[in-house]
Amino acid sequence: MATELKIPDLGDFSDVEVIEVLVSEGDEVAVEDPIITLETDKASLDVPASHAGRIKSLKVSVGDRVSSGDVMAEIESSGDDAGDGPEGDDATRNDGDAAEASRPAEDNADEELDDKSDDPADSDSDKRSDAEENDKQQPAGKAAATQAGDSEKSAPASRADASHSAGLVVIGAGPGGYTAAFRAADLGMNVILVERWPTLGGVCLNVGCIPSKALLHAAKVIDEAAAMSEHGIHFGKPRIDAAKLGAWKSQVVGRLTGGLVQLARQRKVTVVQGTAKFLSSSRLQMDNGDTIEFEKCIIAAGSEPARLPGAPDDPRIVDSTGALELDPLPKRLLVIGGGIIGLEMACVYSAMGTRVSVVELTDSLMPGTDPDLVRPFRKIIDQRYEAIMLGTKVSGLRATVPGIEVSFDGKEAPAKELYDRVLVSIGRRANGDRLDADRAGVLVSDRGIIKVDKQMRTNVPNVFAIGDLAGGPMLAHKASHEGKIAAEVAAGHKVAFDARGIPSVAYTDPEIAWVGLTETDAKRDGIDYQKAQIPWAASARALTLGRPEGFTKLLFDKKTGRVLGGATVGVGAGDLIAEIGHAVEMGSDATDIALTIHPHPTLSETVMFAAEAFEGTITDLYMPKKDQPE
Repeated sequence: MATELKIPDLGDFSDVEVIEVLVSEGDEVAVEDPIITLETDKASLDVPASHAGRIKSLKVSVGDRVSSGDVMAEIESSGDDAGDGPEGDDATRNDGDAAEASRPAEDNADEELDDKSDDPADSDSDKRSDAEENDKQQPAGKAAATQAGDSEKSAPASRADASHSAGLVVIGAGPGGYTAAFRAADLGMNVILVERWPTLGGVCLNVGCIPSKALLHAAKVIDEAAAMSEHGIHFGKPRIDAAKLGAWKSQVVGRLTGGLVQLARQRKVTVVQGTAKFLSSSRLQMDNGDTIEFEKCIIAAGSEPARLPGAPDDPRIVDSTGALELDPLPKRLLVIGGGIIGLEMACVYSAMGTRVSVVELTDSLMPGTDPDLVRPFRKIIDQRYEAIMLGTKVSGLRATVPGIEVSFDGKEAPAKELYDRVLVSIGRRANGDRLDADRAGVLVSDRGIIKVDKQMRTNVPNVFAIGDLAGGPMLAHKASHEGKIAAEVAAGHKVAFDARGIPSVAYTDPEIAWVGLTETDAKRDGIDYQKAQIPWAASARALTLGRPEGFTKLLFDKKTGRVLGGATVGVGAGDLIAEIGHAVEMGSDATDIALTIHPHPTLSETVMFAAEAFEGTITDLYMPKKDQPE
């Protein structure tokens, strides 16, 4: 019997060109084998077979344009299609309407940003009840079992009573988790990826770094348009359609999470939706009653936002997830916590017209960051924000009809203030102690941190841990790197985590980024270093952008001239920091950077200028020649 192979949901795309037909009539294909390749204005993608069998007839050719639901071929079923039917296809892949219908609040994932108070995105706003979650995951569980196929049938007797089994199970589908799962699959392992929320991607993609960066881009456009009035270009006051802006933000998120679904399909990674807890060092219990037997496990369950003790339960008091929902825009916003996440959202709301105040318990914003990096940012927000209260404690929150009444303690703190919305952004706590890991024998600290070695192994040899709950900065790119290490070790490779620097970025305006040794750490540890700093007022590109307030600095070993660390402040700092990170990682010295020809005029030249300044060869500024290393 012939079955139609149709173009799956393409999201926002339609009338997409076929650029390659990958099969011929009469070919035998398996489920997930690519049939055709489409090309949009953003990317090309292979469209896989949803059924196995022999191609009876092709309905498209190169140059045709197709949309979701169009028939691309007819196939005569081979009768052993494990993915046949709705449960074996859509449910297993965990995409389509289910992915669009629900956005996860918190996730077993790793957030992109790291302030020294550990403060990435939060996620309590859209949790489903246990009953709703169980209803959602029933078909996914059935499909996962189908997709696993004969691997369970041929499993050892000890696995006979398990609902699913795999060589490797990864708990959490954030940047660390999905990277680990995909890398392990590429190395030939049979992988199950467990995710408690309906979409893949974790906090970072769903309610953290990605949606916040979309909103920060919108804020940047508003600020830049206003700034051009000083140079003769005048725009009217922006009209903010918060609902439409939010829809665009969600669209960006949807495209990325949808891409992960496709990547999981292509690698034949089985996705199981639900919350997992350990029963032993080789078995997990799902919240729907299923069990998963495994040989090795990677824990990538991320972290949760810290709660403010005594805060009332009121929708006007939000975490960083709730802060992403702009509609309606408040007139006054208080950000509790002067770390990166809180300050990024402060930038967004300020650009949208909200009067913003920030309160921080310590004596500085972005605690732990080199003070000189924060100064250019501070000069700007001192003029924009209603108040910045340092060394000040929030002593009480009270929900009233007109707003949230906030009490403060501190030398220069106001007695009480009323705000339309309060963003609590005071840190994060690792989820290591929420998985019953002790049943597997895994040691977990009272802060939820799981200690690992350089191969990301816990004290239990077949169990690994990565990301936020493995300690260190809570950064998505750190988690991804650790995920690859763990997957490769699990697959038998001899590798280890040996990074010399992990870059950090604050996507504020201006951006602040650093990597490797900081001056704060160098002074604390008594490290003898030499600094070369270039003001962006000497950068032609910075001047053409109208943003000369930034600077670039490099820290060198006085004896060898090697780059130990560096930082940059200004527009695009987050993109510039990669070159400095590469120099640190490769053990480059000042000469390596100075002799690398940089394009002109670019902001990247400031990195070269700093190296030249250290060597005494800079011509774009007059600087006395320093003593050079032997």
